[in-house]
Amino acid sequence: MGIIARLILAATSGAVTYLAIEPRGWWAAGIIGVALLVAALAPWRTTEPSLAWSALIAAVHSAVLYVFTLPWIGELVGSMPYIALALFLSLYSILLGIGGSALLRWKYGFALFPFFYVAVEMLRSSVPFGGFSWVRLAWGQIEGPLANLAPWGGPALITFAAVCAAAGFVGLARAPRLACALIALPLLAGILAGQGIGRDSRTTGTVTIAAVQGNVPRLGLDFAAQRRAVLDNHVRVTVQAAHDGAHPDIVIWPENASDINPFTNKDARMLIDAASRDINAPILVGTLTTDEVGARNTMQVFNPDGSAGEHHHKKYLQPFGETMPMRDFFAKITDLVELAGDMKPGDGPGVVTMAGTTVGIATCYEVSFDQAVRTAIDNGAQILTTPTNNATFSDSDMTYQQLAMSRLRAMEADRAVVVAATSGVSAIVHPDGSVSQASGIFEPAYLEEELPLREGRTFAVRYGSILQWLMTIIGTVCALLAVYSTSFTTRSSTPRLKPKGAKN
Repeated sequence: MGIIARLILAATSGAVTYLAIEPRGWWAAGIIGVALLVAALAPWRTTEPSLAWSALIAAVHSAVLYVFTLPWIGELVGSMPYIALALFLSLYSILLGIGGSALLRWKYGFALFPFFYVAVEMLRSSVPFGGFSWVRLAWGQIEGPLANLAPWGGPALITFAAVCAAAGFVGLARAPRLACALIALPLLAGILAGQGIGRDSRTTGTVTIAAVQGNVPRLGLDFAAQRRAVLDNHVRVTVQAAHDGAHPDIVIWPENASDINPFTNKDARMLIDAASRDINAPILVGTLTTDEVGARNTMQVFNPDGSAGEHHHKKYLQPFGETMPMRDFFAKITDLVELAGDMKPGDGPGVVTMAGTTVGIATCYEVSFDQAVRTAIDNGAQILTTPTNNATFSDSDMTYQQLAMSRLRAMEADRAVVVAATSGVSAIVHPDGSVSQASGIFEPAYLEEELPLREGRTFAVRYGSILQWLMTIIGTVCALLAVYSTSFTTRSSTPRLKPKGAKN
């Protein structure tokens, strides 16, 4: 296979993998797409790509995948930063191409490729600035049987299983038995896990929760008026729910439902307190606060008696959005840095108590980080919420991609998840990942439902991080050995010039 054909195959593989991502959700496309990538990197007959060409092949795959996946970022900052991010993320795949291609030169190396894929994905999801875990392969498996592996190992195990199946298809020509096992075992394990295997928790009661989507004004208001209108909208929908006869124990408002600080603005506090009294339940309000550390993205509990309860300061902040790493450096390149905030991360337990229920919180971007949910469960979360503000991203795919993450987190933690969004999609997600109610985009709505309260921790919550590190170490060590072996073989096979007059 010529190098041009491999590059075309790599680009095709990125486009096919993209089809697995919500709202398309064709989960099998994720496996097929990665299989095409493995085929592009693998030696065929007498030809094999050099490690340098392999780096480009994998980078092309990822560039196409991320350019298709992330255009919603351009809704806020324009096309240039969005394309720059997609290309930057594809640089990690240079490592995947080099190490993966070297592994695939071993007869059974295709069985080790999934370990190294997980290692590169972990790197991309961790550094720099906390990484970007939004583009993990696992999110595209939410509609398929591999999602059922979530309580066993979280997103890392799902990614590993998907790549195992993908590599197995390519390995059929080398070691059919091993390849068939790689294809069949992950899918079989997913089907069996779907029967409830891997969940180590129990239902201790129920709670009735309402998620409020107030919607946002689209046109014609300045910044201050926009903020007040968003708050008014959430108050209005909450009051309407009370008048409709809703009797929730807990009410969840989305992130940024009140960008007017209720601790410094009496009108905002009065409106929130009135809504809480009307619905006769504590409200978890997304707001902006300031303390001695600095500005915070805060989820704050307000009780019907007018008191303020516990809070959650967002811990995993979005770089180049809520924060601006290396601000002075990037300010010399573009004035877009002025769009970024200067939020400070929290360090709390990830839970708040509302009406006697321990509610775990992963605010918006936090849902893509494993520890956000696992820490909340370790601290006693009986139910989860993922409040989000996605109004900036219009009706793009962003909200559906994020909902897929919330669904996977529900399965991983074996907890119901309440998604409250400013403009949609808000949803009620059950512990099995199913969605029982969902709002439309850009419509005022409230969702009310009685949901189970759970105790206990799944295997993924207990040991998921250890499992991910184990796979990463195996993949990294094997890839380094394969690269060394390839380089050594290349050097050994290179003819050496003999001194003039030397005898054979």
